Parts: sequence; structure tokens; C-alpha cells
Amino acid sequence: MSHQIIQLITAGGLIAIFLTMAAESAGIPISSEIVVPLGGALASQAKLSFVGVVIAASAGNLLGSLIAYLLVRRYGEVLILGPGRRVGLTAGHLRLANRFFDRWGLFAVFAGRLLPVIRTYISFPAGLSRITVVPFTVATILGAVLWNLALAFAGFKLGQNYERVANALGPFTLPLAILLLLAIIVAYYYGRRIGETEAA
Repeated sequence: MSHQIIQLITAGGLIAIFLTMAAESAGIPISSEIVVPLGGALASQAKLSFVGVVIAASAGNLLGSLIAYLLVRRYGEVLILGPGRRVGLTAGHLRLANRFFDRWGLFAVFAGRLLPVIRTYISFPAGLSRITVVPFTVATILGAVLWNLALAFAGFKLGQNYERVANALGPFTLPLAILLLLAIIVAYYYGRRIGETEAA
């Protein structure tokens, strides 16, 4: 998969960076830690514009994030209170998401954009909580630009060794994925408890 992405970015340039980063932010697990540093490496060889790489990646992140956010905002409640009931999801899970984003809102989205794994999926709970679109967009842009600027700069400096960026971030990916899974499990049971308490 990584080899195919490398070939795609090398051949497609900024358009490929934009599309792959849009796909990543819409929930498709494509590694920005490969794509953006590769763009930075190509910029170091004058094959791409460094600023263009950051803009293309960040614009892709924004588009994909908005797609995921708007779809979940529109259909998330229907899915949870409809088919979701078959796997134990309740209105309590909706209220849990709302409470979390009422408290952390802008910061949660911004911080989520800076974390491997989590950045791919932060739009889903944001949409579920119905956080308003303007703060979501601002937080997404700020987080995406910082993340992509750092990755592109690292790729630019490392040149042909840009894959070292992914290797350096690799040890953090599994622990974050485990933490994300544990958070989902805790939120699932806590949301059920909220729903059962309010139903009683």
C-alpha cells in the first residue's frame, strides 16, 4: 500500500497529495506520515513547491474532514438510534459525545488533528456532537496546517530519507491506536449507563 501511494504521489504531485489527504481525513487509513514528507522531499528537489505541498495537504484534510463531519452530523443520530441499537448504542452515547465537545470543542478537534491515528477519525465524534461548522473548520485548518508544515519540513530536510519520518512516528502509532480503542470501549459502556439511568 505504501509503495503504491509513493508511486501515486511521485506521478500525481500536488493533486495526488490533495486527494490522498482528503481520503485520509474522510476516514480511509492512508498515512500522512508517508505522503506529506514525500511531498517535502520532492520540494527539496525542486519538483514541487514546498508551500504548495502544505496547502494541498491541508486543503485535502479540510475537505475530507468536512465530508466525514457533515455525513455523521446528518446521519449519525439516525444510525445510532436505528441500526446502532442492535449493537447496544443508545441516546446516551449521543449525549456523551455532546458533553465532551461542549467542554473541549475547539481544542479537541485541534489537538486531534495533531495526533497520528486519532487525526483520521476526529471528525466522526465532532459530527456526532453537532459542534458548529465554523469552529470545526477553524480548528481543522489550524491543526492540519501545523501537522503538514512539520511533516513537509521534515521531508524537505531529510530528502531521499523522508521515510524516516514515518519510522520515527511509528512507535507512537500503536499505543495511540490502543488508547483510542480503550477510549471507545469506555465511552461505549459509559454511554450505555447514561442511557439506562435516564430511561429508569
